[in-house]
Amino acid sequence: MIHNKLFLRPSERRLATALLAAVFLLVAVATGRGAPARNPDVPDWLHSLAGVSLPKYPDETDAVVLLRDETDSVEPDGNIVEHIRIAYKILRSGGRSRGTLITGFDNRSKILSLNGWCLSSNGQIFQVGEKDAVEHGLIMEGVGYEDERIKVLKVPAPDPGSIVGFEFEKRLKPDLLQEGWDFQRDDPVRDSRFTLQLPAGWEYKVRWMHHDEIPEQQDGPNQWHWELRDIPAVVTEPDMPPEESVEGRAVVDFFPSDLAIRQKTLDSWKQFGLWYDRLLVGRRDDSPDIAAKVRELTAQAPTQLDKMRAISDWMQSQIRYFAIEIGVGGYQPHPASWIFANRYGDCKDKATLMSTMLKDIGVDSYYVIINHERGVVGPDDAPWDGFDHAILAIRLPAGIPTQGLYATYQHPKLGTLLFFDPTNENVPLGYLPWYLQANYGMLVTDDGGELVELPLLPPTTNRQIREARFALGSDGSLRGAVREIRWGNPATVRREQIHDATSANSLDTVLESFLSRFVPGSVLISSSAQNLDDKDGNLILDYQFTAQNYAQSVGNLLLVRPRIMGEAGNMVLEDETKPRKYPVDLRATEAISDSFEIVIPPGYVVDELPPPLNADYPFASYTSKVESDGKVLHYTRMYQVKSVVVPTERLADLKKFYEEVAKDENNSAVLKRAAN
Repeated sequence: MIHNKLFLRPSERRLATALLAAVFLLVAVATGRGAPARNPDVPDWLHSLAGVSLPKYPDETDAVVLLRDETDSVEPDGNIVEHIRIAYKILRSGGRSRGTLITGFDNRSKILSLNGWCLSSNGQIFQVGEKDAVEHGLIMEGVGYEDERIKVLKVPAPDPGSIVGFEFEKRLKPDLLQEGWDFQRDDPVRDSRFTLQLPAGWEYKVRWMHHDEIPEQQDGPNQWHWELRDIPAVVTEPDMPPEESVEGRAVVDFFPSDLAIRQKTLDSWKQFGLWYDRLLVGRRDDSPDIAAKVRELTAQAPTQLDKMRAISDWMQSQIRYFAIEIGVGGYQPHPASWIFANRYGDCKDKATLMSTMLKDIGVDSYYVIINHERGVVGPDDAPWDGFDHAILAIRLPAGIPTQGLYATYQHPKLGTLLFFDPTNENVPLGYLPWYLQANYGMLVTDDGGELVELPLLPPTTNRQIREARFALGSDGSLRGAVREIRWGNPATVRREQIHDATSANSLDTVLESFLSRFVPGSVLISSSAQNLDDKDGNLILDYQFTAQNYAQSVGNLLLVRPRIMGEAGNMVLEDETKPRKYPVDLRATEAISDSFEIVIPPGYVVDELPPPLNADYPFASYTSKVESDGKVLHYTRMYQVKSVVVPTERLADLKKFYEEVAKDENNSAVLKRAAN
């Protein structure tokens, strides 16, 4: 992934999330409560917050940000001195983590000062400084070396009722002349301020995201500030879009008079793309070794599409994900020859090498810079550095059949583009991971950048067909044989689960876990898989199991749930006591069908069958039916997700839909012991 330092820097909360493993290690070093400072030097700005009255917050609020004050002083060479003050009032025990500050730096930035204080609830004052901070390198999965480091400063006694404050200053040498004012967080904010100081002759532009524009206040020559008060916290809701797609933010771009420095500005997506394209110069240069490998891989491939598949398969399986990022290396890929020789790289590296190899067979391709969370970058956003991933847009040569190539986009100038993610080893050429679908990325060409929407694949491309025959015993026992055929996202998900399982028989482990959710006490008898390692083929699973006491005996009746396995009505939309605020993300389109035959035990007849259901909405549909010929219960159903983001105005329909589905899934057929 692109380690996006510009994006991480202004948000210590996001940095803390990315470095969770390191934080646990470092904070453990400083578990002592410490002693009160003998001569505490508490700044006036923090003292003044001790008597601030607060409005009533929801009972679950752990802490409130009393103040977040950031001043960015831009120097004539484009460097930035960033001065930040932040203070919290701890309301509940869950807010104690606010007593720990995590801030990052690298060889392009320097921490100039760092201090922290705690005005405890019992009147004691604690003070810590940079000498009390613990320094450590990043610990991030898949990153082999990263020159960014962190300092962790922990104040003692951040107990409920206490006020904790931090003040620190950095000098930054940014790759891009853009800063973000992230004024909305997980905690409510009482007061947030952003001050900008520019050199003479410089200009700026502010764009607002998920918040109404507010006017600036001029403080002096080339200095302005913005201030917001009483900003609500971002409420966490099940299946909501990513927080970064709903948080209020202002994006500030700086425009110097020096044209050489001005190349770092992001005035438009086109200009952003031109900046990134300059980083790519020489990176996709071919080498004799790469060309020889392409000839080897494609020697037996009869068509151009077969050659593309041979290259993509090799890229996914033989170039492992491993990142080495130093300085601008958070953005700039390594040369293709380096990636090929070392057989590893991150997402932008894998895109680079694959682009070089495709060029050897006469196929052009382009970088697409994107965020792996759908919705973080949107069509109404100003150009901003919200990306963390890189994939390819492959320009399909004329005459290549597009059947089975679903992830395509018709570009008015370039023709048919096929999006492909070389990083995801389980998603074949022609498909896209679900999180990149209906997502916006920046297409980078020689003409600059262009924001494009990646396609949403139809439900039929993400298909699961489950067929089974069961024998029900008069004692309620169940024995069954099941076949599942999966392709698209259902196949990808199951392959990932099986490959990630650590047991000796990972297939059995996954199936046993699946069965235990729906048939408690089940015992897996046998299992087999076809095309488990062939992502281009349908994944076929066959398994048999038994279970005691599946059906419930009540007098002379036997109650059996025809929907023996699988679940669609399991979504929790909201706490009934609170209205939902954000849309619902359904992740991926899909079409899931079940067809079960349940043999009725001897001596029983059908007394009652569940009613059929036909629920059809713009976002999803569901049909089910139970029939009987007297000897067998025939159960069929189809569940389809047709769109992936349900807007807030349709949430009542979504709630009704899942209530209908959940009720249907839990219905029982009633069998009665036949009269002698």
